[in-house]
Amino acid sequence: MSICASLAQKFPKVTIIGEEELPSDEVTEELIEDGHCEEILKKTCPAQYTGIKEEELVIWVDPLDGTKEYTEGLLDHVTVLIGIAYGGKAIAGVINQPYYNYELQIVSEVQKYTNINISHWRQNVMHHNVTDKKRAGPDAVLGRTIWGVLGIGAFGFQLTEAPAGKHIIVTTRSHSSALVNECISALNPDSVIRVGGAGNKVIQLIEGKASAYVFASPGCKKWDTCAPEAILHAVGGKITDIHGNSFQYNKEVKHMNSAGVLAALRNYDYYASRIPNTVKQSLVP
Repeated sequence: MSICASLAQKFPKVTIIGEEELPSDEVTEELIEDGHCEEILKKTCPAQYTGIKEEELVIWVDPLDGTKEYTEGLLDHVTVLIGIAYGGKAIAGVINQPYYNYELQIVSEVQKYTNINISHWRQNVMHHNVTDKKRAGPDAVLGRTIWGVLGIGAFGFQLTEAPAGKHIIVTTRSHSSALVNECISALNPDSVIRVGGAGNKVIQLIEGKASAYVFASPGCKKWDTCAPEAILHAVGGKITDIHGNSFQYNKEVKHMNSAGVLAALRNYDYYASRIPNTVKQSLVP
């Protein structure tokens, strides 16, 4: 609510489409964000975007991507997504990870105040599919923001490619199906990572933890893919539906990505060529 209301107040002519509807009542002032990021303003706007009018933009917002994981306490799966589209194409995006580094902070607090066996605790956490990321240390800042603009690049993370020759698939944790598993098996992966949230899955790609993001099922929405797509494209990656069709983000399109998702930072064609026809026939664009 706060994100959409803030955007609507700042940019009244922009079309805003989100998982949560724009509030009908006026939002209280303390929930409105009217600041800006100096880091972004220092960048030179790409020439192809300098003449864009406010009313030509569509902003797709998911204020809580990875909802199921959030309710289960898997907080490092959770992201906030804001994608900007022009001419039906994703051109800029923000992925905020509000709980990035939260595990290390938990470990630090546990060590400080209890005698719990940290090694046993960490195994317990891993058993419940919480990713134990090696980060900057116990004093690291909680949360981070990744952002990107086509023609400028992407920032807020260290771009890393997955190990050469390894086919590591990242896919859904909470919405699996026989079709999803059939598609993954056809790719003959070396390993499969199951996590929540479309934003989180694209982060796995750009940080080298996975080679391809595969979701052979309807369910993902435009507000799930717009921001991650812009960031992935800004660093040379590619995202489409299972048929290889590009996503369209103009305000008239249906919100559902009914033909699934296929994405990769590198070697997209390798994965696209191995999607079974049976899977494609089951997913209508």
